[in-house]
Amino acid sequence: MKTSISAVINGKRVQSSVEPRTSLADLLREELRLTATHLGCEQGVCGACTVLIDDQPARACITLAVGIDGSDIRTLEGLEKDALMLVLKSAFHDKHGLQCGFCTPGMLISAWDLLRRKPHLNESEIRIAMSGNLCRCTGYQGIVRSIRSAAEKWASKATAPQEHV
Repeated sequence: MKTSISAVINGKRVQSSVEPRTSLADLLREELRLTATHLGCEQGVCGACTVLIDDQPARACITLAVGIDGSDIRTLEGLEKDALMLVLKSAFHDKHGLQCGFCTPGMLISAWDLLRRKPHLNESEIRIAMSGNLCRCTGYQGIVRSIRSAAEKWASKATAPQEHV
């Protein structure tokens, strides 16, 4: 028996009829074709499927789609034009935070949430905060360097005098 749900996903109202066992990741990938949400372990451990549910990071692989009824969901696609995400993506490119790219969407979502809450972090704090996201390529050096670079750029933008037109 399917259940009807309604949620805002990346700024758009979405209605769907889902099986009780359907994960949010499967809804996003299979029905909505939002493929930046990657499935790795499917047990909530690796972080590849990290999305934002009501502005909180969550594992889409262990979140049931029926549980998001009425929620606001954002995937990496939904942060495409976000200023902080653009800084993060640039830093991942410039500082070699990308290897195979499988973990990257989850890393970017987690880093976005981290820098939104705590923009002034040292390397150790970044490593601890990001420890819930696994990289199979062991690219942590580049990932941490990327997040640190983005944090510095983001913090300098926040403290820079704003031009008034």
